[in-house]
Amino acid sequence: MDKLSQVINYTKEKLGHEKTGHDFLHVQRVAHLADTIIQQDQLSVHREVVLSSAYLHDVIDDKVVTDVVQAIDELTAFLQSINFSAETTQEILTIIQNLSFSKEVEAGKQALSLEGEIVQDADRLEALGAIGILRTAYYGGGHDHPIHDPERQPQQFVSKADYRKGTTVINHFYEKLFLLPEKMNTQAGKKEARRRKEFMENFLKEFYHEWNI
Repeated sequence: MDKLSQVINYTKEKLGHEKTGHDFLHVQRVAHLADTIIQQDQLSVHREVVLSSAYLHDVIDDKVVTDVVQAIDELTAFLQSINFSAETTQEILTIIQNLSFSKEVEAGKQALSLEGEIVQDADRLEALGAIGILRTAYYGGGHDHPIHDPERQPQQFVSKADYRKGTTVINHFYEKLFLLPEKMNTQAGKKEARRRKEFMENFLKEFYHEWNI
């Protein structure tokens, strides 16, 4: 079995029963988007690193695991057990520890390799469009966030702790999702992000129309 197949199996085991919208099907879509970006922009990269990072990027996320340090230790041991070099193992860990929006909120934009930028774009595309709308509502409902409160204005977060508290499902569009297209790294990512944002803006027009009837 090749390394990527073993990575996929590891991810299925870790995220197979995940219920926050960061499940195996999510990371599978991220991997597919990452591969699409590589092809569309004709990028010369270490594809195994890109796809492995895409599949593994949520297995150490604090929204998914209760002990991040333990999850990192387990992942490191796994990558070494399937004969990833120490250098490649560290490259994958660096990517998945530095691509999140919450990390950027607290520490500013993190420098990533081209491989990391591709995975970051792919993951952020998953937060946009029809799937992004549903994942936002799904996560918000699971964390007791109200759908909408006209009295609560969108915030600009300065800490990860405040960002994690959240406000409302609709406010999340303005607090994070609509900021993503301008943060994309690749040409393919920028183009698709703009398309998905336009869909979301049209959705909000209908939402506000129905809300105010």
